[in-house]
Amino acid sequence: MRAPIGHFDNATSAPDCLDALIGPVADAVRHWRGSVPAGQIVYVDTDPEWADTATFVEHYGQELLDQSANCVVVAGKRGGETTLAACIVLSATRVDVNGVVRRQLGARKASFAPMDTATGETGMEYGGITPIGLPADWPVLVDSAVVDLPYVLVGSGRRRGKLLVPGKVFAELPNAVVLEGLGVA
Repeated sequence: MRAPIGHFDNATSAPDCLDALIGPVADAVRHWRGSVPAGQIVYVDTDPEWADTATFVEHYGQELLDQSANCVVVAGKRGGETTLAACIVLSATRVDVNGVVRRQLGARKASFAPMDTATGETGMEYGGITPIGLPADWPVLVDSAVVDLPYVLVGSGRRRGKLLVPGKVFAELPNAVVLEGLGVA
């Protein structure tokens, strides 16, 4: 199979390579219910040494910077309660944690979740967290620029491999909220 974006040696429809995906991601693909068929989600095998965005685009092509997104876990706190959420923004931007995220979560304070919390609660590897397969009750905040792309490169749940996902899929994830200005330059 040829990857819809980028130049990868190995591209496979996600339902055809569930064994390459981490548990929560494989389960999400296995039980997929979106308007886009699960077969349009593509897994590309990549070197875990190049998982971080800057190194990744240096190796696989600068054009992917404008077609890739990061998924970060944030914690919103209010009155002793903590709400974990995922934020998906284009890789060339950063998450507006203290503005858009804090307001959307109704939190007094918002910050990036500690690494052990992010990995422990998602069941995914740090540096590979993906919005596909997150805990079902989490808010998923998606920058509108991500949804507008034909395909987006995101983590696969592990540092090895990436997913190529049609942008509109992110708006259909459980508890997804599409927001303008979530990602800022």
